[in-house]
Amino acid sequence: MKKSCVLAYSGGLDTSVILVWLQEQGYDVHAVYVDLGQPCEDRQAVLEKAHKCGAATAQIIDVREELCRDFAFPVLAWRAKYEGIYLLGTSIARPLISKVCLQVARDVGATAYAHGATGKGNDQCRFQLAAEALDPKIQMIAPWRMPEFRKAFPGRTELIAYCEKNDIPVKASTAKPYSSDENVLHISYEAGKLEYLDVHGVELVDFGMGVSPQQAPDAAEEITIGFESGVPRTLGGQELTALEIVEQLNAIGGRNGVGRIDMVENRFVGMKSRGVYEAPGMTLLYDAHMYVEQLTIDRDLAHLRDRLSPEVAEMVYYGFWYTPKMDALMAFNREAQKPVTGEVTLSLYKGNISVVKRSSPYSLYDAEIATMEGGGSYNQDDAEGFLRIQGLPSRVQGMVRPRAY
Repeated sequence: MKKSCVLAYSGGLDTSVILVWLQEQGYDVHAVYVDLGQPCEDRQAVLEKAHKCGAATAQIIDVREELCRDFAFPVLAWRAKYEGIYLLGTSIARPLISKVCLQVARDVGATAYAHGATGKGNDQCRFQLAAEALDPKIQMIAPWRMPEFRKAFPGRTELIAYCEKNDIPVKASTAKPYSSDENVLHISYEAGKLEYLDVHGVELVDFGMGVSPQQAPDAAEEITIGFESGVPRTLGGQELTALEIVEQLNAIGGRNGVGRIDMVENRFVGMKSRGVYEAPGMTLLYDAHMYVEQLTIDRDLAHLRDRLSPEVAEMVYYGFWYTPKMDALMAFNREAQKPVTGEVTLSLYKGNISVVKRSSPYSLYDAEIATMEGGGSYNQDDAEGFLRIQGLPSRVQGMVRPRAY
């Protein structure tokens, strides 16, 4: 019986080679292009190329709405940013790709799941950890971790030569200055010239989702975003799907130069790497969500969430999506987010985001209590006893172990 596998297929250089190479190893290969809203790719051309290269089956599966609704928005509600800056656009998509590929494997009777991630990066972890959690019996095929594959293809030159020999159409060239990964949430850029830290990454990259702040309009643009229990629901008062919100905010943020970062991050496998990212729509959502949260979540709950948020970001970045710990954390935050309902108006100007106004039916902000003017229900006399109690441990310690000053 011939072996059968599902390949997470992008149509790029690596997976194009892997599709043909796996057939040489005796596999029927079912190519799956998971449509994540990649803004710069020709889906039909990718499908035709898979058929041309001998795929047993090839299909495009659209999960754009699911990506935004069930993966990106729960991470947004956690305010999770890896190492304080990265919005996890690639990381969020990988467990969904694995889920879709395993669904196809089940449908076609394949026992193996192949991907084109390298043995040095994070994606191999995300693909495999997700797949094994969903189907512990699945056989993982990671050609870049196989010595015979690396011996045949030590670099891009050999990959391109293999494509020419086997009549595989690819656009790659040996002179490409970096590689990219894209979906509706963001585009990442890494490798090539970006591996050199004296290269100005934001100037090198030809961004695909927006203009630079310098090229943005000279007038500010305002946008109003509405949330319901921590979930984005409306733009400008109009109710939209999750995908529509992200796409429209990508356009708005993109034309105003919002959402570009350049960082050196710590990969799960242990090394540091440099990446340039753009995520205009998600950047706007993170800011808008923050302003509604500031009104609606009490201090102790907000601070607990803030302590847990880096843990969630780390789990997403590493690939631990389908785990009991993540299930429990997501359940916690669904409860915590219940009052996070309201609207915020942002002003965008040349890459900058400022808040114009915010409101919520569940706002905990009481101007009469907070005012520096007289009146209100706050009795300043109460602060005397409050501070005497708070200062008690310090007074006792100061008498027992006086500090020099």
